[in-house]
Amino acid sequence: MTDESRGRGGVVGPPWSVDVLADLHAGVLDESEAAELWPRVNADPEARAIIDALEATTADLSLLGTQPAEPVPADVAARIDAALAEEQAPSGGNVVSLDAARRRRNRRLGWGAGLLTAAAAVVAGLVLGVPAQDSVPGVAQPPAAVPSEAPLALSGDNLDAAIGAVDRVRDFGPLGDQDRLDACLTASGVDIDRRPIGVRPVTIDGREAVVALYTTGELAQFRLVAVAPDCGPDNPGLLRDEVVGREGG
Repeated sequence: MTDESRGRGGVVGPPWSVDVLADLHAGVLDESEAAELWPRVNADPEARAIIDALEATTADLSLLGTQPAEPVPADVAARIDAALAEEQAPSGGNVVSLDAARRRRNRRLGWGAGLLTAAAAVVAGLVLGVPAQDSVPGVAQPPAAVPSEAPLALSGDNLDAAIGAVDRVRDFGPLGDQDRLDACLTASGVDIDRRPIGVRPVTIDGREAVVALYTTGELAQFRLVAVAPDCGPDNPGLLRDEVVGREGG
């Protein structure tokens, strides 16, 4: 822990140090200290917003290895290929295949793009991408809602696939808005004390639903709640309520 003395009176607490919250979120504090801090953090909207932002960023970064790199612009690729062709010309040294050199170039550029994307995700998650909360002074509010293009097809035995596809999407589909989702959850007996980090229409094994994704306070773990499209204050419609993501704390 790097900055625990920044709270009022020299103790850990409001106003929370981002370093303290990052250490707590990363699980590097000892168990007794973490057990003492988590209830206080969860009860503080500003601290909870930062933890939610860290969770959302973790989810984004976990997907980078599975996403294809952006294609290299044609003019840049042409200049690189020309330079590689010049290198290939016999000069008394080792001669490298142009195709092999191109493959190395593509791998290097793809990896570089991944690192830049990761850095951007960290900055956006901590500074601009705080998940939807009631307005909290001093905390950046989330970007405008991003609707999904079509219902996401999920399998009931692989709901982890929803993490990256639902995170940061705010498309309430047939429910319409956050108030209708909240009323649906209340009618269904689901008690959640925070806003979702993503909402999206889906199908689960072919059945239509709306999925909401919530942070849990555990690294890389999320609570997934799926409700029926016609769920409302007088019509309970809970379909799924389970933890997805990495197992264990």
